[in-house]
Amino acid sequence: MKLVVQRSKNSKVSVGKKVVGKIDFGLVVLVGFTHKDTIEDIKYLVKKLVNLRIFDDDNNVMNKSILDVKGSILSISQFTLYADTKKGNRPSYIGSMKAIEANHMYDLFNEEIKKYNIPVETGIFQTEMVVDITNDGPVTIILER
Repeated sequence: MKLVVQRSKNSKVSVGKKVVGKIDFGLVVLVGFTHKDTIEDIKYLVKKLVNLRIFDDDNNVMNKSILDVKGSILSISQFTLYADTKKGNRPSYIGSMKAIEANHMYDLFNEEIKKYNIPVETGIFQTEMVVDITNDGPVTIILER
């Protein structure tokens, strides 16, 4: 399982011309699953994500988590995080979890975040989306398990 985490001032995701998810302040999380991922991986990475201290405290030191600042999360499924580019120039996605399983895992991931009382907005699984991210900092962290 792989997460690309970006601190955000405001972000949104659209399908067609319709905004389907939007946050004003918090984190944008791009989420990818591979074949070996389990619910234990989800629980581990969600705990790491919600406690990740990447928001500034009163001294402008990254010392606060999404829990501390009471932000929201925009969660976007992204199978391309498991692109393999070792051979040639066309990525292979053989390492990505199959869509039906990945959709289930993605739902579990978002439900696990909600257990921490963090508002979660999402895109629409397996659709062409446009994600507008205002990366604050910029701060981008990659979490893997």
